[in-house]
Formats: sequence, structure tokens, C-alpha cells
Amino acid sequence: MEWLQILVLAAVQGLTEFLPVSSSAHLILVPVLTSWEDQGLAFDVALHVGSLTAVIIYFRREILQIVQSSLAILKGGPVDEDARLGLWIVVATLPVCIIGFLLQDAISNYMRSTLVIGISLIGFGLLLGYADYFKRGTKSEYQMGWKEVLIIGFSQALALIPGTSRSGISMTAALMVGMSREGAARFSFLLSIPVILLAGGLEAIKLLRQPQAIDWFPLFAGTLLSGVFAYLCIHYFLVIIKKMGMQPFVVYRVLFGAWLIWFFHF
Repeated sequence: MEWLQILVLAAVQGLTEFLPVSSSAHLILVPVLTSWEDQGLAFDVALHVGSLTAVIIYFRREILQIVQSSLAILKGGPVDEDARLGLWIVVATLPVCIIGFLLQDAISNYMRSTLVIGISLIGFGLLLGYADYFKRGTKSEYQMGWKEVLIIGFSQALALIPGTSRSGISMTAALMVGMSREGAARFSFLLSIPVILLAGGLEAIKLLRQPQAIDWFPLFAGTLLSGVFAYLCIHYFLVIIKKMGMQPFVVYRVLFGAWLIWFFHF
């Protein structure tokens, strides 16, 4: 792989994995706008490892507190807000895992089209704008109950529709149930950890079954670059939404979705 290809693919993965703009919508453009061959499963796994590493490093303190509090419960300790947040992450992850397992073939066969992606970008983008402008509240990720967690969890299943954006729909649902922008974003980022881990794990299992030799250098480079882009994305996204809210991303989604529909269908 060329350095430019590694850089572009790592940037696309690292940035769009966490921004509410849909990674599938952007990844579809790479083979259209370039003459690059498919990067292969091994490189996909490497990019996911980079994104996963970035979010774990960024939220390392929160994750450590969640783990310590959860282990303390096993020793008879109280259920504090960190242990409760860990439980909420598990509960909110279950719907997308179950529904994704049941419907993955149907989605792959019938919904991976530029028309579906364009419509999803626009429709769910406008829904994000509505939630951000009219529904957002002041709750943090530590102030949720069962109802809020289940709504956010089942909303993640909509991200199986290409163009929806997992981070985008989870933030939308979080805003709808009265969370603040920062709380919605932070909970969405924490939710990405098990989702990326499970998705990357499935890809890794497929990779181990392949007999082809692996070129390790592009994998290390892709992992490192994807991780850097993802870390910067998380940091600056939290800064941007404090000052400007979600509306810039809503405008981008609508324009990008309209362009995809026009470019591929007219």
C-alpha cells in the first residue's frame, strides 16, 4: 500500500468513526474517487484497533473507575455511579448486538446503496438537529435511568442502516431523553468501545482463517495513524459542541447526502 492510501484510509476511519456523519457514507467514496485496490481485511482490523485504542486512552480514567467500582461490587461494595455507568454501557450495547446478528445478511444484501445512504444522511441528520435544538437537557452520562439507557441502546440498532452513523444516532437519542451535548457525546464514545471491540473481533476471527501472508508495516502505520486521528477527533469534537452545538454536522450531513444522491443517481 502507498503512504497516501494508508493516510487517507486512516483519516477516514479515525474521524468518521466518532463524528456523527457516518463512516459508511465516507468509505464508499474512497474507491469511487481513487484507483486504489481494496485494502483487505487485515488493514480494516488495524484501523479498528487504532480507533479502539484512541477512545480507551482518552477515557482511561473513566474506564479505570468503572472497572474498579464494578470489581468492588463483587467484594460486597456499594453500587456507585461508576459501576452504574458500566452497567448502562453493557445494557445499551445488547440491542445492537442482537439485532445486528439477526439482520446482518439482510442489511448487507438489500440496504448498502448510495440512495439509502444519502436518504439516511439527510433524514437522521435532520433528526439530530431537532434533538439538539429542541430536546437537549442537562443530564450527564451519570444521571440516566433504565428508560433512557434502553432508548439509547435500541437507537444504536438503527445504525445498522448505512448512512445513519452509530455515534450520530446514539447522540440523537441521548439528546432526546434530556442529556446535555457533552453527556450525550461522552456516553456515545464510551458505547463505541464494546461495539468496536465486537466488530473488530469478528473481523480478526475471519482474518485468522485466511491463509495469505500479512504485510505488517502498513498495519502498524494504519493503526497508529487511525488512533491519532480518532484521539484528535474526540478531543476537538467535545470542544466544538460546547461552542457551536451539533448544527454544523447537521448541515454537513444534509449537503453530503444530497450530493451523494445527485452524484450517483442523476
